[in-house]
Amino acid sequence: MSFPKDFVWGAATAAYQVEGAAYEDGKGWNIWDVFCKEKGRVYDGHTGDVACDHYHRFREDVALMKELGLKAYRLSISWSRLFPDGTGKVNEAGVRFYRELTDALLEAGIEPYITLYHWDLPYALYQRGGWLNRESVEWFADYAAFVVKTFSDKVTNYFTFNEPQCFIGHGFQLGVHAPGIKAPLRDTFLMAHHVMMAHGMAVKKMREAARQDIYIGYAPTGSMAIPETERPEDIQAARMIMFGMNPDLDRWAWNISWWSDPVLLGQYPEEGLKLYRDYLPEIRKEDLQLMAQPLDLYGQNIYNGLPVRMGEDGKPQILKRYDGFPKNGLGWPVTPEALYWGPRFLYERYQLPIYITENGMGCHDAISLDGKVHDPNRIDFTARYLRELKRACEDGTDVQGYFHWSLMDNFEWHSGYADRFGLIYVDYRNQQRIIKDSGYWYRSVIETNGENLS
Repeated sequence: MSFPKDFVWGAATAAYQVEGAAYEDGKGWNIWDVFCKEKGRVYDGHTGDVACDHYHRFREDVALMKELGLKAYRLSISWSRLFPDGTGKVNEAGVRFYRELTDALLEAGIEPYITLYHWDLPYALYQRGGWLNRESVEWFADYAAFVVKTFSDKVTNYFTFNEPQCFIGHGFQLGVHAPGIKAPLRDTFLMAHHVMMAHGMAVKKMREAARQDIYIGYAPTGSMAIPETERPEDIQAARMIMFGMNPDLDRWAWNISWWSDPVLLGQYPEEGLKLYRDYLPEIRKEDLQLMAQPLDLYGQNIYNGLPVRMGEDGKPQILKRYDGFPKNGLGWPVTPEALYWGPRFLYERYQLPIYITENGMGCHDAISLDGKVHDPNRIDFTARYLRELKRACEDGTDVQGYFHWSLMDNFEWHSGYADRFGLIYVDYRNQQRIIKDSGYWYRSVIETNGENLS
């Protein structure tokens, strides 16, 4: 056994991180356009104004995707490129860009997977209260329905939100991402509630607007939990940590079950209702019913996990990593087993086909003397993680796709262009693209459906 024969091998990007053309062809401002203009917000004053210039170079980029042998490409749509004010008048130039992009992908034999929201809220809607405003439920749903009505003649795969943990937690709690606010806890819980309602309303309106059968998913994130051993008690301890509530209120937004139980099970976790009761909005039965619309697939962005065992007192313990534990170029721990236990626990709990919507490694890449980009660390990282994902498939976890983060080096949010995750190197001085060794290696993985993981 190995990966399913129709396994979806892809790579991913996000609109603000690659498109550039931030103020061209009628696009409206989003919160990142504003955030990046403020001194000290982003590394070395970098912005996404140009990024990878994908808006003008998408045909070249699609040709590179084809050379990599990708079966699928997960892109996000810039809400403010379609609706400069977030609602109301449509920007036809934006529609044309995404139509030409998706057509180019399909002509190259690459299936587009559209993410509707990857952190770039239209600034005009932010000025109207953004996710704090209950009207945001309708704003997002109407935008989502428009996208589906416009593109579902050819595009059938959609994700609503990417990593709500991050755009609420980093953007409105810690203030390190756009719009850079440290909001009261009560406000962050209300925003989360509205985001999940917006997801549910969007799913309903998307299905109504679809021109053929479509497949809808959700793409949250979070740290996985890895049992120290395969003893039943350690596995249960890991499960408890993974779906439990973080008592650190500064970190509450990174809970997995707080964001996924309402969407997939129709209820908030009881532990969280007790722990966070002083900060919660009114939770109405009809709100929960709206959130829990039937989905076709479950995406999860997975980069690492926490080591866990069951303590002698019967309580789960998060273990200290050993000295010199391996890490990537950003200092993130390298824990391949996260791609076994994470999907396994998620599938057990939510019973939907799993797609790994992001996984990858930040490295200190550079053009070598021979003009190529050699990144053996990324190859080793990805091989180790995919071996664990393959093992999950063999053990009965229904994993149907994997999207490497990222297709190309790009604007990495508050880190600007300091970090590189791509299979393709981008020289930001001249927009030259160079397929890295890992890109060619990934092509061989795709060609063999994951049999070649050496």
